[in-house]
Amino acid sequence: MLITHQHPLNKSIMVAVLGSPNVGKSSLINYLMGMDLSIVSPRAQTTRNKINCVFTVDHTEIILVDTPGLHIGGNEINKRMNEQAREGVEGADLNLVMIDLTRQVLPQLAEFKKLMGESELGAAWIVFTKGDLVENSESLPLAELVEKVKEELPSVEKYFVISSKTGDNIHQLTGALVDRAESGPHLYPNGEVSDKNERFFVSEYIREQAFDLLKDELPYEMAVVVEDFKDFRDRDGRCKAESKIFSHIAATILVNRPSQRAIVVGTKGMMIKEIGTRSRQKIESMIGGKINLNLHVKVSPKWFKNNLVLEQLGLPRAKDSARVWHARETKVANKVME
Repeated sequence: MLITHQHPLNKSIMVAVLGSPNVGKSSLINYLMGMDLSIVSPRAQTTRNKINCVFTVDHTEIILVDTPGLHIGGNEINKRMNEQAREGVEGADLNLVMIDLTRQVLPQLAEFKKLMGESELGAAWIVFTKGDLVENSESLPLAELVEKVKEELPSVEKYFVISSKTGDNIHQLTGALVDRAESGPHLYPNGEVSDKNERFFVSEYIREQAFDLLKDELPYEMAVVVEDFKDFRDRDGRCKAESKIFSHIAATILVNRPSQRAIVVGTKGMMIKEIGTRSRQKIESMIGGKINLNLHVKVSPKWFKNNLVLEQLGLPRAKDSARVWHARETKVANKVME
């Protein structure tokens, strides 16, 4: 079928970005995108949802599927995050398997293969990350390592050594992706940069700032739910409200225990105020105008095992998910969220 509304030279490629937590998936994607679309934190398992991130080089549309880091964990949230990562390979034309050069290579690949389970890994490239942290990375016997990798992952075709901090060799990777793309229409022809909406990124940016400010004070038991998002922009992106406020946003930070709530709120509310200030600045940069942001902190015991909360966070059930909660449990969960 002739696509009359797109350029005849258009090409497109969908690329799944896979690997363990903190291997540099989101850092690479943000570098390629030229913007902080995926949140980045020193904390493991920062990315929880599968996200399509889109950019264009000349007539080539590159869709990067940012995935949660594959990891070992028995909680319901861990199962669902791993499932999101495995689903990233579905429909992908190519898979980038990210390997941290500052850690032993073969154990990382062995764990990757184990956690991928029965998921079919199509054509794959190995991307060695954090090359700037390794002295004389060019002299490492990576070609020999990759040959060993092919014994376990026969679909591996080639490898790259990059640094998302310095940009080393990323242009080579980008050029190879453009060459690999096939002729066809763009899937995001209207300038979209992601398949997620602003509401999703609001929750992500709030969580990022909370992680950055709280550091090691708060265990990895925090989530953000956007309760209300009132938009006052017209179709052209101009503000319709006389107050010149583009959006009113109300969000809730969920924690597991009352002691954690005290940490997030801080002395005299100073911590939650700072989280709000930083989050608002980043959200305003995304939206392009002033917003009102109201943050609250609620204790939701074991929210990371609660199917209802996880669904609200955009994490659907995994193949190995626990049973669905019964009606009595549902009422308890709803009461906690009130």
